[in-house]
Amino acid sequence: MNIVVCVKYVPDAQSERAFREQDKTVDRDAVDGLLSEVDEYAVEEALKIVEASEGEVTVLTVGPAQAADAIKKALQMGADKGVHVCDDAIHGSDAAATSLVLAEAIKKATDGSPELVLMGMTSTDGVMGVVPAMVAERLGMPQVTFASELTIEGGSLRARRDGDAASDTIEASLPALVSVTDQINEPRYPSFKGIMAAKKKPVEQWTLADLGVDAGAVGIDAAWTKVIDVAKRPPRAQGTIVKDEGDGGTKLAEFLAAGKFL
Repeated sequence: MNIVVCVKYVPDAQSERAFREQDKTVDRDAVDGLLSEVDEYAVEEALKIVEASEGEVTVLTVGPAQAADAIKKALQMGADKGVHVCDDAIHGSDAAATSLVLAEAIKKATDGSPELVLMGMTSTDGVMGVVPAMVAERLGMPQVTFASELTIEGGSLRARRDGDAASDTIEASLPALVSVTDQINEPRYPSFKGIMAAKKKPVEQWTLADLGVDAGAVGIDAAWTKVIDVAKRPPRAQGTIVKDEGDGGTKLAEFLAAGKFL
C-alpha cells in the first residue's frame, strides 16, 4: 500500500513566539522549528502499516524553505520519499487554502489515485483540527478522524476513536483519509542508519504552478479571516502569600468564593 502522510513544520512550542508586525502572521523565522509532534504519530503509523505488508510512505509538507526539516525528520524515521510544496504565494494561507494545496499535491504525488492518507489530528501551532476533514472533502474520500487505533484489512479499515465516556469503532472503505491521535502508537527515534539513509532519499519540490493552483486562491489576501491586532501576553502577576495562623482554611474558602470558584 502506498501511503501519503501530510506533515507540518511548526515553531518550537518551547520558544518565545511572536507575530510579524507587517502582516500579523506568525513569525516563523525568528524561532526554531520542528516536525509537529502529532504528525510523528501519523508517520509512525504509516511505517507500521507498510512494514506489515508492502508499499511505500511519501511525506508531504507545505511551507517555506525551512519546512524541509520536517520531511528530513520523517525520512530519518523511515519514510521512503518526500514532497515539499514551497511557494512564496502560500504565505498567510488559512486552513481552507492549505487544504486546497495539500489536496492537489496528494493527487499529483499519487497520479490522482491515493490509497491512504494519514495526518495528525491537529498541528501544534494552529490547533484547529479542521484541515484533515477539508482535505478529505476535496479528495472525495471517506474521512476517519481522531483514530486511536487503526487496522487495515483488504479494501477497508477499522479505527477506534476514544471519547471521554466511550470508545467508538468506525469502518470505512479504501481509499480513505485518517487523522490520528497521540494515543495510537509510540513514534520511533531515528537510528544512525536511518539518518544516513535519509540523505539519499528523493525529495521533490513543487510550486503552485506545478500543482495547477491559482496563486490568487491562496495566501493572506485570500484568507477568510484576518488578524487585526495582536498584543503580548501580560506578565504573570505575583501570587498572594497567605500566612496560615490557624485560619488558612477560612482564607482559602474566601479566596475561592471571591473568584466564584465556589
